[in-house]
Amino acid sequence: MTSKTNNRVKPARLKISELFLSLQGEARSAGLPTVFVRLTGCPLRCTYCDTEYAFTGGEWYGLEALLENVLSYGVQQVCVTGGEPLSQANCLPFLRSLADHGLLVSLETSGALDISKVDARISRVMDLKTPASGEESKNRYENIEFLTQHDQLKFVLCDEMDYLWAKKQVEKYGLNQRCEVLFSPSAEQLSATQLADWIVRDRLNVRFQIQLHKYLWGDIAGV
Repeated sequence: MTSKTNNRVKPARLKISELFLSLQGEARSAGLPTVFVRLTGCPLRCTYCDTEYAFTGGEWYGLEALLENVLSYGVQQVCVTGGEPLSQANCLPFLRSLADHGLLVSLETSGALDISKVDARISRVMDLKTPASGEESKNRYENIEFLTQHDQLKFVLCDEMDYLWAKKQVEKYGLNQRCEVLFSPSAEQLSATQLADWIVRDRLNVRFQIQLHKYLWGDIAGV
């Protein structure tokens, strides 16, 4: 895994903010022991972001060394997240290498960058950013056509206007026919109980979710 720059061969690498083992707190594999690979950097600045520390800093890893670190934890579930992991080009070959080693891999992505080149074995957990996120304009709606039943689409909701907006997107794009749809409350802005009540009231065919890890360990990094 190398690349050429100025006629010199350099090893392919990724800048990593965190690498740790925990329980998956969200999406389809919630509750399962999972290795988290958090890449540094993100082009978005969502109002509710809880990983601002991953915007900068981090440590460079060669792809082979990073893969060895992941395998050393001895679990099958791996979550590649950020920041925005697709903002680093070498994320794509890294995802392929994880899948080549028989790991069950999910990619958490903002939906602002092209997902079409992500290996089909990877489960993409993609956001559509709501109006209250402050980043609605960054949504890459072209990504929707690439979603399959192997993937999930997530809305993080801050208020009732976000909820109503998300309902419209589910209907407009036929999202339930493409993939599983997740509705999640922004922890600091919307009551989980309120969101649950709206979903039940409207008999909405979406999966309600909360950030399990925050209920177990609080709002801290590395869990």
